[in-house]
Amino acid sequence: MITAILIGLAPAILVLLFCSALISGTETAMTAASRSRMHRLERDGDKAAARVNRLINNQEKLIGAILLSNNAINIGASALATTVLTAAIPGPTGPLIATVMMTTLVVIFAEILPKTLAIAQPDKAARILSWPATWVVKIFGPLANSAQWVVRLTLRPFGIKLDMETDVLAAHEEIRGAVEYHHSEGLVENRDRLMLGGVLDLADMDVGQVMVHRKSISMIDISLPVREFVAAVLGSAHTRMPVYRDDPEDIVGFLHAKDLLRALAESDGDMGRLDLQAILREPWFIPDTTNLKDQLNAFLKRHTHFALVVDEYGGLKGLITLEDILEEIVGEIEDEHDVAVPGVRPQPDGSVSVDGSVPIRDLNRAMDWELPDEDAVTVAGLVIHEAQTIPRVGQTFIFHRHRFQIVRRERNQITALRVSPPIEAPVEE
Repeated sequence: MITAILIGLAPAILVLLFCSALISGTETAMTAASRSRMHRLERDGDKAAARVNRLINNQEKLIGAILLSNNAINIGASALATTVLTAAIPGPTGPLIATVMMTTLVVIFAEILPKTLAIAQPDKAARILSWPATWVVKIFGPLANSAQWVVRLTLRPFGIKLDMETDVLAAHEEIRGAVEYHHSEGLVENRDRLMLGGVLDLADMDVGQVMVHRKSISMIDISLPVREFVAAVLGSAHTRMPVYRDDPEDIVGFLHAKDLLRALAESDGDMGRLDLQAILREPWFIPDTTNLKDQLNAFLKRHTHFALVVDEYGGLKGLITLEDILEEIVGEIEDEHDVAVPGVRPQPDGSVSVDGSVPIRDLNRAMDWELPDEDAVTVAGLVIHEAQTIPRVGQTFIFHRHRFQIVRRERNQITALRVSPPIEAPVEE
């Protein structure tokens, strides 16, 4: 009798297990498929690859729909087998047989087998399964959104607030984690790790964190005599310089050294014939809240390398160049005209003499440290932020497992510090 019942149930259970296997394989294939290869195939006119890209672009909805549908099918198949076997076999034996049988079938044939096949050739499997996956998302997608809303509503009383747009997969963090893991395994060099991390950090940093502060900007007064003006340009290490009239706040343009040389050539070297105002270029002002990713795109779009940064009141705050942004990715870029101003000087005892104006990110790169740069841009700014005061010369502080000793101070500005390497033993800050 049990045999007859199982034979009668077999077609329905097999169909449900087959659907479960398809969905399990889809989950593995979609998460393991190469996005770059799918994009290339889509550009070549592959419709299946286009479907895969549409599904992957809304990965949270895809995963939610797959989980809901797969669980519904597995629970349905198990409930069907349990109901029939419980009626045929009285007592606890029927449910026990159903549990063992369905667990074995689901784990082997609906989970391990399809996922093994999908991971062997994820790109091919993703393209083949993209059609059923599309229908799964259409049917279960709204239910997945509803479940997502319930989860967020449930977490809210515990102080965990997530927007509906929150990407729980956190693609950037996954990439960062993968890079850190491979670096720890010795498969990614430290320089490559810093470069990849720099690319990921661009969207989280604004121009105020990497700009040249106004007190460090090399500017020229257009009111100077022409000969002095030209001498100042030639004596500078920069090819682009802001130009002001009388007051450094009154920026009238910026000068490209190549434009000045061209004008000198056209005037046959006669400086008296130079019209400095005519060779100036229009200054480009940007707010200090612009993030580096947007500014990089703006530089590329405008085909310019130079912008002046202003605060919310319109006052000059600093300047940023394309090179400044690229240095956040590849590290310090020096050419034959750069003036070497060492801001980080390692000492024989393992400590480091640091100029207060050195950016924290530069110090971290140079020494492979992990000092935080969320609340301050420079090393001096970090000490002032943590100490909540402007320290005196000779004072020593311990923050973030490092010892900071104030070496030199000019008025209210910390100009030199000595920083120890990370202290291994736990230290109360």
